[in-house]
Amino acid sequence: MTKRDDFLSVMHGETPVKWMGYGFEPFPKTPFHAVIDPITIWDILFIEGENVIDNWGVVHRFLPGIDPGIIPLVTEENQVIKDITKWRDYVTFPEIPQDLDWSAAKAQVAAIDRSEEFVMAVTFRGLFERLHCLRSFENALVDMYTEPDSCYEFFGAYTDWKLKVAEQICDNIQPDVIHSHDDWGSKEAPFFAPDKFKELLAPHYERLYAYYKKRGVLVQHHCDCYIQGFENHLSDLGADMWQGALPENDLIQIRENTGGKLLLLGGLDQGVIDKPQGEVTEEEIRAHIRAAIDKYAPGGSWLPCIGGIECINAWVTPIVIDECNRYGAEWLAKQS
Repeated sequence: MTKRDDFLSVMHGETPVKWMGYGFEPFPKTPFHAVIDPITIWDILFIEGENVIDNWGVVHRFLPGIDPGIIPLVTEENQVIKDITKWRDYVTFPEIPQDLDWSAAKAQVAAIDRSEEFVMAVTFRGLFERLHCLRSFENALVDMYTEPDSCYEFFGAYTDWKLKVAEQICDNIQPDVIHSHDDWGSKEAPFFAPDKFKELLAPHYERLYAYYKKRGVLVQHHCDCYIQGFENHLSDLGADMWQGALPENDLIQIRENTGGKLLLLGGLDQGVIDKPQGEVTEEEIRAHIRAAIDKYAPGGSWLPCIGGIECINAWVTPIVIDECNRYGAEWLAKQS
């Protein structure tokens, strides 16, 4: 079996488990384990520095080596949407440039051995994330409960824009997997109730993910949060994988609730193991990974990885990968 076959066997919930290892092992060893397309660079990954305004009019900060990622700096004063009921008056959906250069992305795809590794594309700023970039975070949450019709209409219009992006990604790089990013909670609780998600977000995600599935693309939804209670909605709208499945969620119960139909990629507590040198030892990292595999591997439909795609502290990454693969193989051998 190839690395792709091994991964798919776990994703399909086959038992007994045939492979256990690092969740991104059959993906390219590149940033985000993905092919970075020019739309993603134009839309968000160009941001670096203080008070950078993106194509949507949103202020961001990203200081490499200081910030863990690109941070929207949205306040009451600078929020783009001043009134959600009049969002059309404030939001201008940026036109995707027709002259973007896809050559680097296509070259990256050509270098990947698809018999062994998946070609994964990424799409950041999911539906909820886009709303709370254009509207202050607190206002966005209040709006979802006090002005649900306006929020639903905004999510629908943004999904139309995301579908244009999806078409270009599929036409140009024919990915096997799309990594779709939208965080819906903190480590302790969701930002909104599962029923609110089902009402306002799920119909649009179902439409977006149906397009990718029609194009033969597997959907990996990233949400490194506590979202217990969302799992069946996530599965029903077409996601094949939940990446960022934090151990604060009852992952064993979630696997039961979904009947193993949703591959859970996670189980490692990044807050525990992803630290600067001197704050955690290599053996503590490895012990944490072994404990997670012992707990979650039985029953399948789970593979170990951290909540984010990349460790913040680069020295941790090779240890995580090595121990997931080393102990994963050892654990598997003990099952026979």
